[in-house]
Amino acid sequence: MMPTSSSSSAKEFRRTVSELDSKQAEAVMSPRVFGRRQSLIEDARKEREAAAAAAESADAGEQLVFEEKDGRAIVNLFFTLHCAKNSSLSRTLKVFETFEAQIHHIETRPSRKLKDKEVLEFFIRCETNSSDISTLVSSLKRVAEDVKTTKEEKFHWFPKKVSDLERCHQLITNFDPDLDFDHPGYSDVKYRERRKQITETARNYKHGEPIPRVEYTPEEIATWREVYVNLKTLYPTHACVEHLEAFRLLEKQCQYNKDNIPQLEDVSCFLQEHSGFQLWPVAGLLSARDFLASLAFRVFQCTQYNIGLASLGATEEEIEKLSTLYWFTVEFGLCKQNGEIRAYGAGLLSAYGELIHALSGEPEVREFDPNATAIQPYQDQTYQPVYFVSESFSDAKDKMRKYAASIKRPFSVRYDPFSKTIEVLDNPQKIKKLLDNLKDELKMLIDALDVLS
Repeated sequence: MMPTSSSSSAKEFRRTVSELDSKQAEAVMSPRVFGRRQSLIEDARKEREAAAAAAESADAGEQLVFEEKDGRAIVNLFFTLHCAKNSSLSRTLKVFETFEAQIHHIETRPSRKLKDKEVLEFFIRCETNSSDISTLVSSLKRVAEDVKTTKEEKFHWFPKKVSDLERCHQLITNFDPDLDFDHPGYSDVKYRERRKQITETARNYKHGEPIPRVEYTPEEIATWREVYVNLKTLYPTHACVEHLEAFRLLEKQCQYNKDNIPQLEDVSCFLQEHSGFQLWPVAGLLSARDFLASLAFRVFQCTQYNIGLASLGATEEEIEKLSTLYWFTVEFGLCKQNGEIRAYGAGLLSAYGELIHALSGEPEVREFDPNATAIQPYQDQTYQPVYFVSESFSDAKDKMRKYAASIKRPFSVRYDPFSKTIEVLDNPQKIKKLLDNLKDELKMLIDALDVLS
């Protein structure tokens, strides 16, 4: 599943920042910190007074870069924090709360200058009153380092080679049992410890290495067996023919059976042989942008193709639409086959209860139209109330390709499966070179036809 990036209040900051030390996260998100309304009001007053004083003594020649409209300002802030210091994050958060700043986007990653895992670089795009910009920045400088503002880059950074995916691990805390109070495993200490053991292997994984194998317990295998047997009984009447054929191959070639939980390395090798895709272990829920970028390289991050390439350099709005389309197709898609509706979405085909629900006649089923589907709210806490059905499996792919082609960018991108790199097609010379290569391949195919005839 993938969350989408959207405008949020500063209070949601504590639920989206990744790579938090557990003690620090507890300090930031504890109701004890945010429940003292009187203290917050007092803190806010003092913070404003201190910020105003700091602004008066700041260098008059310093230029702040922001966009202004109707008395509101959009500012892009860069700064670093030493997250080993337990108070640094909460103090920074308090600055944004003080000025009632709306946070539109957050990114974090380890410092590239200091090469220290305890130092994080932050990029935050926020909105606040124009009159508060100077004091907000001054207040931020008192609790963070290397604070600066800049104009928004026209296009987001995106990976150009497969090894760059190691930088696409911006985990969010939703559905993390250590940080998300609503996670069903939050109060299960044994589950959290086991999950931590398995995800640690994902955190240490590097491109080019074999995926580490996990020794599953008898209890885990018994759970797998229950799910496997029940789902398999539904497939003949609920799954599309493409899934039935793929599942047959998985049982035959990849040791899929009720008594064996498949290893990611074995499944990854199978996928590479049959589709060019590979699996990449990930420690938690990725941001939508990072997850979709991985698909562009035919890498599926574990805990389709055109949709991944379409995300590279896309706006936040388009990322949200693409992730919604992914949800209603790759995860929960339906299609017609021989006059009946069958499931092709992986989320449906791996969930016994929802697979029955989707084809029960109870939920609403609409015709798949990417433009309408892209703005349909989805449900990640319970069964979907709405599903989208395509005329066929190939019809869904064709419509997705057309939608991806409609996303406006002043360049196109192409994945080279031989070098596993993304080529940005932004000038005629690059495109001419590719056309020349394509002519050579077409000639080879024509010669092959001549030989057969």
